[in-house]
Amino acid sequence: MEFQNLIVEKRNRVAVVTVNRPDKLNALDVRTRQELLAAFRELEEDDAVRVVVIRGAGDKAFIAGADIREFAGKRPLEEREIMRKSRAFDAMEDFPKPVIAMINGYALGGGCELAMACDIRIAAAGAKFGQPEIKLGLIPGGGGTQRLPRLVGEGKAMELILTGDMIDAEEACRLGLVNCVVPPQELEARTMELANRIAEMSPVALRLAKQAVKAAARLELRPGLELESELFALCFASEDTEEGIQAFIAKRKPDFRGR
Repeated sequence: MEFQNLIVEKRNRVAVVTVNRPDKLNALDVRTRQELLAAFRELEEDDAVRVVVIRGAGDKAFIAGADIREFAGKRPLEEREIMRKSRAFDAMEDFPKPVIAMINGYALGGGCELAMACDIRIAAAGAKFGQPEIKLGLIPGGGGTQRLPRLVGEGKAMELILTGDMIDAEEACRLGLVNCVVPPQELEARTMELANRIAEMSPVALRLAKQAVKAAARLELRPGLELESELFALCFASEDTEEGIQAFIAKRKPDFRGR
């Protein structure tokens, strides 16, 4: 697929995906969501890529939300059909490799939902978060009502969704919505440093670790522990595990190959 609204660049083992609609504050229209799905399908098949970073172009917004103009005149069944198709948010959460959101400026509505579907969120000081759909007579439709309570708790999620209020990066960090807040001028360097550190790990272990942690939100404790045990044992079927053990014994850096 030829990308019009995305820029995909590969920096060694890290792929950087940029939503490139700065004149629209990187709002997610149908085309952009389709491109995100296509890009992540391609990156999943690329064994050279171990971690993906997603960001928005410019310094005003990560993603300011959905492109509201596309909602005008929509009927319920029409919108239901759109929402039941493959969604970029879910594809990101289900993506087998780690995904890091590099958040600058506004992360509102669909932008906040996309960030929540990522595995780690790094925010620049001054970034703003919120689910303002209620102010349009809507509710979040990209996972906001489900992922936000899991991150910040039901009470705070209810407050943010029912009021549509924005919060700043520091409050988002305090609540657990983002992992850390950094000065704007350090955002890219700090995010890439983290991405590169993760990319040095075994791709097999990264995939299984992500699967296990994601399952924690969906399973009761005992089934979750059983899944963890199964995935832990599965690691021993990989060459990477033997390489990691031998490197530890020899006191050298492991050379993980993803096998």
